Amino acid sequence: MPEKYVKKYQNQEQGFGKVLVLYGGQSSEREVSLMSGERILKALASLGVSAVGLDPDGNVIEELKKHQPDMVFIALHGAGGEDGKMQALLEYLKVPYTGSGHAASALAMDKLRTKQVWQTQGLPTPEYRVVTADSNWQSVLNELGGEVFVKPDHEGSSIGMSCARNAEEFAKAFEVAAGYDDSVLVERRIVGAEYSVPLLGKKALAPIKLQAKNEFYDYEAKYLSDETEYLCPCGLSEEKELALRELCEQAYVAVGCEGWGRVDVMADEQGNFYLLEVNTVPGMTSHSLVPMAAKYEGMSFEELVAEILLQAQEKFGKGF
Repeated sequence: MPEKYVKKYQNQEQGFGKVLVLYGGQSSEREVSLMSGERILKALASLGVSAVGLDPDGNVIEELKKHQPDMVFIALHGAGGEDGKMQALLEYLKVPYTGSGHAASALAMDKLRTKQVWQTQGLPTPEYRVVTADSNWQSVLNELGGEVFVKPDHEGSSIGMSCARNAEEFAKAFEVAAGYDDSVLVERRIVGAEYSVPLLGKKALAPIKLQAKNEFYDYEAKYLSDETEYLCPCGLSEEKELALRELCEQAYVAVGCEGWGRVDVMADEQGNFYLLEVNTVPGMTSHSLVPMAAKYEGMSFEELVAEILLQAQEKFGKGF
C-alpha cells in the first residue's frame, strides 16, 4: 500500500473500526450494486481497513446485530438502500453510515418531489407532467414540446426510461415505466450536451460530459457499453464549468444531501443548464462517474472510498 495511504487512511490512524459494506439487495439495480460493493471491499482491504460485505437477504436487523459494525458503507442502489429506509434503520440502531440522511435520501429518490423542491428554490429543471393510463398522450406531448422522456418516479440507472416522439411511442413508454413504478413522470426532452457532476462533502468535483452511442445515456451505456465516451475535463469554458459546479452544489444542498453524491444535468443548444436528478448512492463500478471525477482531481479510488468514510465519521462523531 502506498505510504501516503498508510499515513492518512489506515484503520489504526482513523479509527474506522469494523466497516460493513452493504451491497446487492433486491432492487432492480442489484447487479450494479454488487459490482460497486465488490470494488469498495477491495479498496478497503488495500487500505488495511477491517471490512466485510453483506448482501442483505432476510432479517436485516438480526444481520446487523450479528456483524456489529462500527460503520456501514452503503452501496445499495435503488429501493431499500437509496430511498431512506436503510438510513432510518441505521440511525435507529445508532450505527454510523455513509452518505445522506434518511430524509434527503427519500426525497432524492422521488424525482417528482426533487423537481418541486428545485422549483421552489428557483433552480432550472425541465418542464414535466405526471401521467396515468388515462392521460391524453398527444396532449401531453404538445404541452412538452413534442418530444419527451418517460421515466419511473422512483428508479435509478435509467431503468424503465424511454424517449417518445408520438402518441404510440408514448403509450409504449408508459407501459414500460409503469412496470417499475406506480408513479410515472414525463419530462420535456432537452436536446444538447449531458453532464454529470459528482460531489464529495458539499463540494462539486470535476464535471463529466457524457457521449453515448445509444439514443441517450441509458442502462446499457452506463454499465455495459465500452463505446460510451466520458470527457473529463468536460470541454466547457472556465466560466461555464464554474457555473455548472455551483448549480449542482445548490441543487444538492437544496435536497439536503451530504457525504457524497452525483447530480445529472442537461444543457440545451444555447448552453442553458437543466437539472435532471440527484443520486445519493452513485455507482462505484469501473464505468462509474464519481471515481472518474475523483481521479481527475488527483484522488485514487482507495482515497475516494476512505474520504467517503471520513465524511460519515465526521458527521456521526457529533452524535445522532
